[in-house]
Amino acid sequence: MLLTERKAEARCLALARRKGADPAANGAALTRHVLARCPPPLGALVAGYWPMGDEVDVRPLLLALAERGHPLALPVTPPRGRPLLFRRWRPGDALRQGPFGTSFPAEGEEVRPEWLLVPLLAFDRAGRRLGYGGGYYDRTLAALPGAVAVGCAHALQEMPEVPAGPDDARLARVATEREVIECVL
Repeated sequence: MLLTERKAEARCLALARRKGADPAANGAALTRHVLARCPPPLGALVAGYWPMGDEVDVRPLLLALAERGHPLALPVTPPRGRPLLFRRWRPGDALRQGPFGTSFPAEGEEVRPEWLLVPLLAFDRAGRRLGYGGGYYDRTLAALPGAVAVGCAHALQEMPEVPAGPDDARLARVATEREVIECVL
């Protein structure tokens, strides 16, 4: 089976499995694990994301990081084939609807994050992640060498092995409501 077919099959499975998750409760538990096990360095600019549908809700983590003095940003989805852009965001700032059901800051300066919370559909313990298929985070992570990326997911999104190709960026860590997983790259 071709890699694209294996990924499509894995995406369907991951979306079906994720329907049983509780985004809010799992987001609160994920927040506790990240703050205890792998918080960003003081002052690091953190890029999060506004959750869509039943993605794990990282907004409690973003609020906690803002309270700790971290500057925050959210992604802006550019035309296909380009890496994400990031705009500074503060809790309470207005958001606009973007492509694919995303939300992004209506205003704000463009920034370069040092620490990223990365959404995903599926992950494995080797740091492979499966996204929605646009390649945005793969291009973004390649364009941000040295930035720390933490995958954010419900524990039930873990797979024994995620199909991946040479251009698929790996994650050093994945945070869930159960734990922070240090991936074996």
